[in-house]
Amino acid sequence: MSQLGATVTSEGIRFAVWSSSARHLWVSIFNDSGTREVERLELKPEGEDVYALFVSSLASGTRYGFRADGDYAPERGLWFDPEKLLTDPYAVEIDRRYQYHWRLAARRNEGADTAPLMPKAVARALPEPVLVKPSLFQPGGLIYELNVRSFTKLHSDIPEAQRGTVAALAHPAVIEHLKRLGVSAVELMPITASIDERHLPPLGLHNAWGYNPVTFMALDPGLAPGGLAELRDTVAALREAGIGTILDLVFNHTGESDRLGPTLSLRGLDAQAYYRHLPDGLLANDTGTGNTVACDHPVVRQMVLDTLRHFVRHAGVDGFRFDLAPVLGRVEGAFDPDAPLLRAIAGDPMLADRVLIAEPWDVGPGGYQLGNFRPPFIEWNDRYRDDIRRFWRGDPGVVGALATRLAGSSDIFGRQGQPASRSVNFIAAHDGMTLADLVAYENKHNEANGEENRDGHDDNLSWNNGVEGETDDAEIARARFDDQCALLATLFASRGTIMLTAGDEFGRTQKGNSNAYAQDNAITWLDWAGRDRALEQYTAALSAMRRAFPALSDTHFLTGKPAGASAIPDVEWLTETGAPLGEADWNDPGRHRLVMMLGNSGGGRLAVLVNGDRRQCVFTLPIRDGYEWRPAIETQAIDLARPLPDRTVSFMIERRAGKASSRKES
Repeated sequence: MSQLGATVTSEGIRFAVWSSSARHLWVSIFNDSGTREVERLELKPEGEDVYALFVSSLASGTRYGFRADGDYAPERGLWFDPEKLLTDPYAVEIDRRYQYHWRLAARRNEGADTAPLMPKAVARALPEPVLVKPSLFQPGGLIYELNVRSFTKLHSDIPEAQRGTVAALAHPAVIEHLKRLGVSAVELMPITASIDERHLPPLGLHNAWGYNPVTFMALDPGLAPGGLAELRDTVAALREAGIGTILDLVFNHTGESDRLGPTLSLRGLDAQAYYRHLPDGLLANDTGTGNTVACDHPVVRQMVLDTLRHFVRHAGVDGFRFDLAPVLGRVEGAFDPDAPLLRAIAGDPMLADRVLIAEPWDVGPGGYQLGNFRPPFIEWNDRYRDDIRRFWRGDPGVVGALATRLAGSSDIFGRQGQPASRSVNFIAAHDGMTLADLVAYENKHNEANGEENRDGHDDNLSWNNGVEGETDDAEIARARFDDQCALLATLFASRGTIMLTAGDEFGRTQKGNSNAYAQDNAITWLDWAGRDRALEQYTAALSAMRRAFPALSDTHFLTGKPAGASAIPDVEWLTETGAPLGEADWNDPGRHRLVMMLGNSGGGRLAVLVNGDRRQCVFTLPIRDGYEWRPAIETQAIDLARPLPDRTVSFMIERRAGKASSRKES
């Protein structure tokens, strides 16, 4: 198929678009301000359902949109209406943000021309491709998930005009913070142009997360006012600091929503092909957002691949996170791990060494697919999230699940005989409660979302230390601080890739809101001035320890047997007395203590001491001749002769002892 979109040359611009059902297609050319249509030119069929036209004398910066005509029969998936201006699916830039208006969803002959309401695509001569370098991120590293706008909106060190933009991520203060945390790669929540859901404007709310795209390549002008060059320069600055960039992309649905939604792009060009429909003609809704992109259609598959290559070739990004990824693997509605699109992504030469992260669930039939993607995809692991929360909440009978999650979740990712984990371990993410709110709110508080607290998950496996939301009581504050430390320590002690959401390292709160997608305000903006610096320091120390002991970030499954030439097992599971955990211990519903002893950590063993009980406990570790145990983190002053505090995780490293070392039990 010939190249689609607007291709700028020195002689003019070639416009091309695909539709298998339209009878007529036009390109509308607008003036420099995008306020007046100056010319409407009909595109000519070129074969393979491509319509195109070369227009001489036009140059880079031209504003344009498409129009299409044909049958109008929504019950059959046909929405042709030449009064609807349509964004080019291959647009690389738009001139302003999308704003919802009811006329965008008006039926044919019921509304006026939508051109005044629509952003205009901007034809651009793309810059020379960047020199594509190997991905900086390797499995086992630390991913730092962030929302571009909320991350820097209140950061006083960043120039005010730059706050909340992609460019702000390249500011020295941001890079210094990321380096101090030992971040391997930032994962940017969607920065492509999106539109608000239709119920939000009447509530005075705005979609702050961006998971409602219109097209897939054009960046949001509010987040990246400098366009593709801004993203490219930021990626380069982060790479110079040793930090990779991962884009969170949404290919599973678009903001055109259900049959009552607006006609903005794909719907008006060929809804039958671009979206999946049920046998009765209704839109499939495997996403909970009203429509499902037909990723098994060859044209859609090509568009997804072209989008991924675009961001690697012209911005140099290190990888991608795929929202509701089973949609990308649905073939005729059913998930197939060997679906053509998934195989094409994994096998593409330009994408071969990029990190590929699947969110392995959607809301459609058979949509929960954790562990079922093929390598090289790694996967968000909600089983890890839930089991760690249950353990620290104090649920009975969870110690075995804790050990399995610490060790890389072989029960999930070892099913197909794979030797290494593909788990992305996380305790909190953008969706759900923050880390601080997990230990302060037993129930969600989503009242600000305007849906009477009905939205979002009801069970966040959270708990409340003291009076809900209370922050003045010192004892309550200390208990919550300790619980956050325990959760963070568990995360950094877990084998495989880990993910931390921005601000959780210093106690960000959303006041119990577990679904803050519509809160573009102080609820989601990170409070840099009021951050918990002690918690931030502890997180940085945990990260430094993790980097110092490769056994923690190794993705290979633990066997309990010696590794290589070493006589030390790669893992031993012990009780607090130093004895091996037996079957009775594993099955004891009241057990909330264990020791994970990892071998081959810098010449000695690393002991992870977990006391999830609400009582202090003395831990005893086995001694080897010529070795002694020392705290692995400088901020932890541990004396194993004394009880370890309740609800805590401690780390001890085994090192060779000096000549005067003691053989006493420790």
